[in-house]
Amino acid sequence: MTEPQTAPRRRRARLRRRPLPRAANLREKAARVLRRIRILYRRRIAPVLGVVSPVGWAVAGGALVCAIGGVTLNVAELTMIAVVLAVPLLVAAVFVLGRASYRVTMDLSSRRVVVGERAIGRVEVANASSRMMLPSRIELAVGTATAQFLVPRLGPDHSHEELFAIPTRRRTVLKVGPVRSVRDDPLGLMRRQVTWARSQEVFVHPRTVRLEGFDTGYLRDLEGTPSSALSSSDIAFHALRAYQSGDDLRHVHWKTTARTGSLMVRQFEETRRSHIVVALANDATHYAHEEEFELAVSVAASLSSQTLREEKDLTPLSIGNHLHVDTYRRLMDDYTVVEVVRGRATLRDLGRSAADTAPSASAVIFVVGSGATPAELMAAGTQIPPGVGTVAIRCADQESVRRSAIGTLDLVTVGQLDQLSRALRTVSR
Repeated sequence: MTEPQTAPRRRRARLRRRPLPRAANLREKAARVLRRIRILYRRRIAPVLGVVSPVGWAVAGGALVCAIGGVTLNVAELTMIAVVLAVPLLVAAVFVLGRASYRVTMDLSSRRVVVGERAIGRVEVANASSRMMLPSRIELAVGTATAQFLVPRLGPDHSHEELFAIPTRRRTVLKVGPVRSVRDDPLGLMRRQVTWARSQEVFVHPRTVRLEGFDTGYLRDLEGTPSSALSSSDIAFHALRAYQSGDDLRHVHWKTTARTGSLMVRQFEETRRSHIVVALANDATHYAHEEEFELAVSVAASLSSQTLREEKDLTPLSIGNHLHVDTYRRLMDDYTVVEVVRGRATLRDLGRSAADTAPSASAVIFVVGSGATPAELMAAGTQIPPGVGTVAIRCADQESVRRSAIGTLDLVTVGQLDQLSRALRTVSR
């Protein structure tokens, strides 16, 4: 019984060991050779050829053409031109020869700055070899620009330090680095660069201001937190006071009344709840220019940061962006990357999103540009449930502060970020 079962298995094994056809064998060998050639070119040849600049290739091509023409046509002048062109190439090769053994460190004092501040950093270049290192040039990429500084001759275990400051004119995520050492010849025929330190990101946050005296967005709620406002009816007991006409007799404290001989009533701290929605309308059609949109982002960021500072509940919104509120730093990082969009949603859609995202909100603040029409603002306000305070802050560059009303929506116009605190006090009155 065993032989009939094992015989087919042996035959199948022999079939598997049958050699591939000759054509397939050749194709496999050719593919293997090409793969090795590609690896060799990428690792060995490409770095050498990459040292030659476009100008260097032009000079090399001219030297080659003149050399071939001189030998073929037996023209001594062409041969002499080829020699003259080859000499600078040989000299340039001397400039880029040799290996650099640097140890490069790039440190940033802070990876988060505010618009207008300077990002301060340091680059330290140390000689990690046991031999003298010739002078070289260090390049530091900063966004789309490149900063350069010279490194002098360094002995073993010696180092050179350079400090740099990056001015910030607008909010952005700035890429600083990488740090490269560069060797090239005076004619620019050859250039050799080595990357030593990776790039780092610097978040340039929008400018914000503190908002004093802005008390909008509170609702009385027995489950809220006690406030400094006193009330004759609540659950957070504060003190006893003399009875006044109109006080509820249910709050009379009878033991104290019997002891003092005059009616005494309980006084309470008013418990409140506050949940602010800051809705930034970042539709490009609402803004006259880039500075106006930057003002709107700064206004929204100021409102959000003040809400977090006062430990109120916050829901920040914008079109096409998800903003986090777990930490102040992360919230400002999200405001840093907010950009204008075109045609994705209307103000009405933004109002509906605010109502759906935060149904328990006590106040909704829309931040819009000068291009937002009264009809659009009214359509956005109608999406907010009744009883919720609704404010629209219209950002119009260089305009004075003024307040108006569109239905149940309070409209405040600001022309500068420093006007925001004064403008909001007119709403909270």
